[in-house]
Amino acid sequence: MHGDPDRQKVFTRRAALLAGGKGLLLTALVGRMYYLQVVEAERYATLAEENRINLRLLLPPRGRIVDRFGVPMADNRQNYRVVVVSEQAGDVDATLDALARIIHLGDGERQRILREVGRKRRFVPVTVRENLNWEEVARIEVNAPDLPGIMIEEGQSRHYLHGEEMAHVLGYVAAVSEDEATGDPLLELPGFRIGKAGIEKVYDEPLRGSGGSSQVEVNALGRVIRELSRQEGQRGADVELTLDVGLQRLASRRIRGESAAVVVLDVHTGDILAMASTPGFDPNAFNRGLSTEEWSSLASDPKAPMINKTIAGQYAPGSTFKMVVALAGLEAGIIAPETTSTCRGHVSLGDARFHCWKRGGHGPMDLEQAIVQSCDVYFYEAARRIGIDRIADMARRLGLGEPLGLELPGESRGLLPTRAWKLATTGAPWQKGETLIAGIGQGYILATPLQLAVMTARLVNGGVAVVPRLTRRVSAAGVAVPEPGAAPSLGLTPAHLAAIREAMDGVVNGPSGTAAGSPIREAGLEMGGKTGTAQVRRITKAEREAGVLKNEDLPWKERDHALFVGYAPVRAPRYAVAVVVEHGGSGSKKAAPIARDVLLAAQQRLGTRPPVSRRDKAPGDDQA
Repeated sequence: MHGDPDRQKVFTRRAALLAGGKGLLLTALVGRMYYLQVVEAERYATLAEENRINLRLLLPPRGRIVDRFGVPMADNRQNYRVVVVSEQAGDVDATLDALARIIHLGDGERQRILREVGRKRRFVPVTVRENLNWEEVARIEVNAPDLPGIMIEEGQSRHYLHGEEMAHVLGYVAAVSEDEATGDPLLELPGFRIGKAGIEKVYDEPLRGSGGSSQVEVNALGRVIRELSRQEGQRGADVELTLDVGLQRLASRRIRGESAAVVVLDVHTGDILAMASTPGFDPNAFNRGLSTEEWSSLASDPKAPMINKTIAGQYAPGSTFKMVVALAGLEAGIIAPETTSTCRGHVSLGDARFHCWKRGGHGPMDLEQAIVQSCDVYFYEAARRIGIDRIADMARRLGLGEPLGLELPGESRGLLPTRAWKLATTGAPWQKGETLIAGIGQGYILATPLQLAVMTARLVNGGVAVVPRLTRRVSAAGVAVPEPGAAPSLGLTPAHLAAIREAMDGVVNGPSGTAAGSPIREAGLEMGGKTGTAQVRRITKAEREAGVLKNEDLPWKERDHALFVGYAPVRAPRYAVAVVVEHGGSGSKKAAPIARDVLLAAQQRLGTRPPVSRRDKAPGDDQA
């Protein structure tokens, strides 16, 4: 017998069911494969390609900042950085210990590296140090066999060629903070820097340029196998400033060691030729990253190296304000050039006595000699007759009391008091004694060095409302820089302006002028000007009777500010200067010699003829 027929039937039925099930599974599998390989073929091909090919953004070179002659002030230079790959290093701590014996690694740097190593995937490089010098690179390369996972990479880094001398104008770049991330992919790249201050901040976007791209082949873990294609980014725009590097450096060095500011501008175009503020700071340090100790030193310095004193410093103008008072009186018809006043060393108002700087008095003074010898009593009396509101109105026309609209951020407005201002601010009425104090540039009045330079320019250029500017050109589409057009007239009487200029000439070149010790002796390059000494503390009656201490005998913070405003050449003014030396004492002894040296250099470098085109030829061309 071949077996039970019933059992045979059961086996046959089960085999059929099993075969049918296998057939269904095979059909489903074939259908799924058809769906994936035919219907969804394009989609999965794209996904596979994206998994294999990564598109990476490349940093573009940052645009340069150059002076009026194209001399670079901020540029890029080769940057060597050392990185560590934890996958290759194995024991990262041991590798860092070995590296620290070759180059310096601070505790803060080490902690930052370890944090990044823990946060990133093991094959991703982590920056250890940037801006290595060639000696450090060589030492690392020689010791490479003992430094597993350590590699040298090459890139570009921002470099400021003149350090502190240009710091306040150019500003600096630094790493992007979380608050500054805007969604721009460039901002997310490691090592990317943006402008944080000065011109770097004002023109940050055109200076950045546009990023390039690199296609790289990676494996399933994301590790780079090879680069398939590369398109470099577009370099950022160049920014051309009105500054002259040579003049800027001379001005900065002339006030080195002081807390001071110097501004030089062209009286016809408003071009700022020098804008120096000391002490300064090293902008390259912000690029590489300041240490805690470096920042603490800058923040605690009583001379405020981070403040651009040319536009943010506010000072009582002292006797440099006397031309404003004189012009206000002349224009109002209250005084005339021949108006005289006798100086006996003081003037009384009620129970108060207002003193002249010359204890014995100057005797009879007309307007010119009052400016030449800086007689306080003459201007006490003139201010009393003119009134504070007329004085403030003239000062405003000459550029004081309001921001001048300069490109740089952080410009202060200064302060011009009026009767209405004091009532609104303090609730108290204006006092006549306050008018007398304002007549010699003290009291509530405040001005920036830039405002004082503009005031001087408007006084000597024929009463034209010239406006200062710092940018000449930006080589990027869509970034327009206004050309210096014809500035409007202030409507001042030419004879009155001539009287002021003649008096300023006498201050420097007359035998009794307060700046007679600091003339420019080169024929045709002579300067005119006005000294100023602004008190920062009130001299008590007891101190005056006992004989006031000399400035050098007082603590630095209690010494007078030294000021000077001037122009050159006398016969056909082209340049105006303002100098402020904080707590420097006498304006005639401290500030006037600085102004003399700077104005002489400006004329020798840039010539004396009025500009005839937008671009100068070269330093020293067109000299008269």
